[in-house]
Amino acid sequence: MKNIEKYFLLICLITSFISCQTQNNANKKMMNNAKQDNPIYSTTDTNKIVLKEEEWKKILSAEQYFIAREKGTEKPGSSKFNDFNELGTYYCAACGNELFKSDAKFKSSCGWPSFFEPIKKGSIIYTPDYSHGMNRTEVQCGRCKAHLGHVFEDGPPPTGLRYCINGAIIDFEKK
Repeated sequence: MKNIEKYFLLICLITSFISCQTQNNANKKMMNNAKQDNPIYSTTDTNKIVLKEEEWKKILSAEQYFIAREKGTEKPGSSKFNDFNELGTYYCAACGNELFKSDAKFKSSCGWPSFFEPIKKGSIIYTPDYSHGMNRTEVQCGRCKAHLGHVFEDGPPPTGLRYCINGAIIDFEKK
C-alpha cells in the first residue's frame, strides 16, 4: 500500500510541475504580445487608440514620450536598430502596431533606421510637416498616431522612399 501512495504522490508532483511549466510558457507568450507596463500594447489588436497625454506619460519612457507625443527626434546614430540586421518585424513601441518587415530595412547612413516601405497600407499615417522652416512628410503610427519620423523620396527601389524612423519608438520581434 505504501508503494501505491508514493507512486500516486509522485504522479501528483509531476502533474503539478507540468501544469506550472505550461502556465509559465503561456505567460511568456502573452508577454510577447503585451508589455507589462503598457496596457494598450498589442501586436494583434488593430483598434485605434486615443489616450490623454497624462496616460501616455504613465505608459511611455521619457524619451519615447518626447518622440511619440511631442514629435521629437533622437540623437543621430543612437538607436540600437541603426545597424541592426535581424530578420523579423518592427512594431510601434507605444502600441504594438505592425510597422515594417526587416526585409524592407536598408542602410541609408542618415543616422536613423531606414525602411523603403511599410508592412501594409494603413500601418502608417502621412501628415504634412512644415516645422523648422522645412516642407516634409511626417509618418505616424496608424493605430495610436505616435510620431515615428519622416518619409523622403530618396530611397532605394522598388519604392524610391526612405522612411527615416526614430529607433526609440520602435520594437522588434525576431522571426
